[in-house]
Amino acid sequence: MKKTARVLPEVNFSDWGDVRSLHLGTPWIQGTMRLDAPYDIELEYVQRMMAWLLFMDPATLPKRHAMQLGLGSGALTKFCRKQLKICTTAIELNPQVLHACRGWFKLPADDAKLRVVIADAAEEIRNPMWAGNVDALQVDLYDDDAAAPVLDSAAFYADCRRVLSDDGCMTVNLFGRASSYPQSVAKIAEAFGADAVWAFKPTREGNTVVLAQRTPSRPGRERLAERAENIQTQWKLPAAKWLRVFKPMEPKLRSAA
Repeated sequence: MKKTARVLPEVNFSDWGDVRSLHLGTPWIQGTMRLDAPYDIELEYVQRMMAWLLFMDPATLPKRHAMQLGLGSGALTKFCRKQLKICTTAIELNPQVLHACRGWFKLPADDAKLRVVIADAAEEIRNPMWAGNVDALQVDLYDDDAAAPVLDSAAFYADCRRVLSDDGCMTVNLFGRASSYPQSVAKIAEAFGADAVWAFKPTREGNTVVLAQRTPSRPGRERLAERAENIQTQWKLPAAKWLRVFKPMEPKLRSAA
């Protein structure tokens, strides 16, 4: 039987003042960029996707590898490549999104430390070449309607865990009108173990970023505060504020897993 080709949404953008937003044929914003600071991260929830930095020794970053599932407007990919200067790979299904990021959102061309792969994330994440080779996996996969995560199963999260290095972390954006946060967290906990899961409180827009560690740890508040201060000083991310709204998974959600 012939496989039916997937219909991909139209990609466009809008400007509001000095902020440019990416859209997939709908008013829903799929990512933003400040025109006068194209390599900074504008949206609060996207900044929180960088919380894996709290669990990494800054001295090890030059040898790290970050991967994004879903390119969006390229904010995370650009930040990892240009600001952190680490090896960065993005997996994106829609070639039009890559074209838009290169033409409208200042995404650099591929080089020795940057690679964009046009592929289905659900399939590419199972490629043996990635197993154990990703230190920071950032998952932000939504379709044009932004109703729920496109990939949100325990099996998918197990595949995500498999690509991580021993001290690697995954961050996931959970948002959508049809999504269920407790169910999504339970699936992540099933794949990673409840002790490996941390979560932010939701942003005002309703985005909740969840972090899962390949190897669970419980660094003390003093160490987290030290890391947060370093992150804020070096990369201007509001990491000190993160610690007020970022905690290990709540017991009630742990029992649900």
